[in-house]
Amino acid sequence: MTDEAMPLAAAPGRKRRFAALRKDGSLFLLALPGVIALVLFAYLPMSGLILVFKNYNYNGGIFGSPWAGFDNFDFFFSSMDSAIRATRNTVMLNVLYMLTGTFFSVTIAIVLNELRSKWFLKAAQSIMFFPYFISWIVIGAILFSLLDFDKGLLNKLLLAVGLTPVDWYSHPWLFVVILVVSHIWKSAGYGAIIYYAVLQGIDSSYYEAARIDGASRMQLITRITLPMLIPSIILLTLLGIGGMLKGDLSMIMGVTFLNPLLLPTTDIIDVYVYRTAIRSGEFGFASAITLYQSVFGFLLVLIANKLAGWYDKDSKLF
Repeated sequence: MTDEAMPLAAAPGRKRRFAALRKDGSLFLLALPGVIALVLFAYLPMSGLILVFKNYNYNGGIFGSPWAGFDNFDFFFSSMDSAIRATRNTVMLNVLYMLTGTFFSVTIAIVLNELRSKWFLKAAQSIMFFPYFISWIVIGAILFSLLDFDKGLLNKLLLAVGLTPVDWYSHPWLFVVILVVSHIWKSAGYGAIIYYAVLQGIDSSYYEAARIDGASRMQLITRITLPMLIPSIILLTLLGIGGMLKGDLSMIMGVTFLNPLLLPTTDIIDVYVYRTAIRSGEFGFASAITLYQSVFGFLLVLIANKLAGWYDKDSKLF
C-alpha cells in the first residue's frame, strides 16, 4: 500500500471512532471518573511491587533501598509449618465463608422473591442489609459480651440451666463456627440483595407458563428460579475465588483480638504477616506475601474459570 493510500484506508476507521464518540460521548464521560480512580488506586500502586525485591529502609525509601532479590520470601517459607498452617487456615475459612454465604444468600433471595407484601419486603431488605455496615470491632464487642467466661450472657444462661460454662476464647475450633456464623450474619443480607435483583430480571412468562401446566410453588423454585440463578452464582464464585488466599484481617482482629490461644485456626496469612512483619516494620516481607497471594489467587481464577467453561461456556469470565 502506498503512502497516499494509507490515509484513505485509515479514514473510514477514524470516522467510525469519531461517530461512536459523538454517539456515546456521555457514556464515556460517565465512565471516566471510574477509569481514573481505577488507574490511580489499582494500577499506579502496582509500581510498589518493586518493594518485594528490595531490602527496604526508611532512608532510601522504596526506590533507594538496596536490592534483596528473593530474600523477602524466605521469611514466610523458612518456617514451612507456619506457612502451611496460615495457608490452610486462610483457604479453609474462605471456602466455608463462600459455601455458607452463597447458600444463605440464595435462600434469602428466593424467600424475598416469594413474598407478596411490599411493605414487609422493603422492611426485610433494610433489616438484612444493615449488618453489612457494622464494623467488625463492634461485632467483636457484641460477641465478647455474649461469650466472655465470667460475664458473658451465654455462660450465664448455661449456669442458669445447670450446665458448665464454656471458655469460648480458649477453644480454636469453636471459633471456626463463630467466625462463619458472624460472616453469615454480616454479609448474607448483602449477597441476598444481589441475587434478589437477578431474580427481578427473570421473565414472568416462564412462571405463568409453568403455573398453567400445573407446577407447584416448590417446582417453580427448583425448575425455574434456581437454574436462572446458577450463572450469577458461578460468576460471583469466580470473583470470590480470586481472593481465596486473602483473609479479612479486620475481622480476625475485631472478633478474636488476636488471642494466641485461637491462632491454630485463626492465624490466616494476613494475620501471620501482621504479627511477624508489619509489627516489626518489615514491609518487604509483607509485600512479598501479598504478591504470593495475588499470583496464587490469579492461578485459582484461571483454573476455576476453566472448570466453569466445561459446565457452561457462557458462565466463563473470559
